[in-house]
Amino acid sequence: MKVNELAPQPLWSIFETISHIPHPSHHLEQITSYVVDFGKKLGLETVVDETGNVVIKKPATPGMENRKKVVLQAHLDMVPQKNASVNHDFTKDSLQLIVEGDWVKANNTTLGSDNGIGVASILAVLQATNLKHGPIEALLTADEETGMYGAFGLKPGFIEGEILINTDSEEEGELFVGCAGGMDMTATFQYKDVSEIPEGDIAFKLSLTGLKGGHSGVDIHLGRYNANKLLFRFLKTAVAEYEAHLSWVSGGTLRNAIPREAFAIVTIPNQLKDEFLDLAAEFEGIFKDENGATEPNLAFKAEETDLPKTLLPEEIQDDLINAIVGVRNGVARMNPGLPGVVESSSNLAIVETESGKTTVNILIRSSLETMKEALASSLESVFLLAGAKVEFSGDYPGWAPNPDSPILKTMKSVYLNLYGKEPTINVIHAGLECGIIGAVYPGMDMISFGPTLKFPHSPDEKVNIPSVERYWNYLVAVLENIPVK
Repeated sequence: MKVNELAPQPLWSIFETISHIPHPSHHLEQITSYVVDFGKKLGLETVVDETGNVVIKKPATPGMENRKKVVLQAHLDMVPQKNASVNHDFTKDSLQLIVEGDWVKANNTTLGSDNGIGVASILAVLQATNLKHGPIEALLTADEETGMYGAFGLKPGFIEGEILINTDSEEEGELFVGCAGGMDMTATFQYKDVSEIPEGDIAFKLSLTGLKGGHSGVDIHLGRYNANKLLFRFLKTAVAEYEAHLSWVSGGTLRNAIPREAFAIVTIPNQLKDEFLDLAAEFEGIFKDENGATEPNLAFKAEETDLPKTLLPEEIQDDLINAIVGVRNGVARMNPGLPGVVESSSNLAIVETESGKTTVNILIRSSLETMKEALASSLESVFLLAGAKVEFSGDYPGWAPNPDSPILKTMKSVYLNLYGKEPTINVIHAGLECGIIGAVYPGMDMISFGPTLKFPHSPDEKVNIPSVERYWNYLVAVLENIPVK
């Protein structure tokens, strides 16, 4: 079956159209033009703000004019991740969608169901002529995945709704009433490159590939390997015992994705070639023994390559390796009040060298502001001790649960009537735009829900087809039951 033939057909047809429009973060011109044209062709008031956020306003259907105004919210951008074997340019190429059983996925790339299904569902509501609903504002925000720039750029008065329904959650049957806040940490090692390669050295390119990666918030508790941590674990032994010198390293690509691949170039004395290759094979075996069930496709290889022109100074190399080996990564603390929910975590997202500089990027998350600050301080201390310059940016607030939320009460009741059971109420360990929007529009009643997505922010991303239909039917029923003003 083709994607545009799945049920509900209007939603899936729009989602397939979106998949043909390049829309990675910071490259939203085409998708923005599409949604603006979509609203205008329907004869609806459509406005774009200076940040690139779009609002499309649909009046109430007859008899529903007295209902509270609802903001349906999603973000326009997607995370661009692909397997190394795939030649795909996210700024130019269409996604190749695949139906496998009850799932839709893409061909060795991220799918963009985060948050493309939410966008498609909102546009399908705007397009529908057979639904009953009060006044609606569709708020489609820009560049959520790289720092929530669209939400941060919202100004008072751009939207008017009293209720905000965010469509960026990833488990059908769950209502999210809170989320983690976050901040980015950048540690920079600056130095003068060493241009003298030890006489008799040869060079190897190290490649650690095949990891699952995933969303650095919702997947952080799954015990998946971080490619940067593994690579530097090997480098520490290679430098200490095999006279290796580091020339270049590149691991991870996105702040909010668990790094799946990492690469480095090192030199070693020619006479240690065989022992070095044995060491690489030994570490590959160790990594597979430790986590083969979770990471069955892990591969770690050392291949001879051309000698580099420069090396890192030894003291910088040692400080960098020790800092990355020693820094905390993954879950820092579980939420003591919500069993099974991560409270605080860090993701060693990117390590990258360029001329005279190596940069390390870490994304810190916590649903508790004081714990976010404490975790940031501990990570900062490691890199300050290693002599790096440390900076923080992109700090955004969490979203505190409101147990007395009227929209929560409505949505629990509607779900019970529709499916014969109550939905699960949860807090997500990821950054939703609700916290930022709530700061601009204090007092707005907010909730988040969505269909079932697996492995967002990785090429394994997929969305469950039956859950999308349940999500759609639920959304339609909720809109019909929004309370009066």
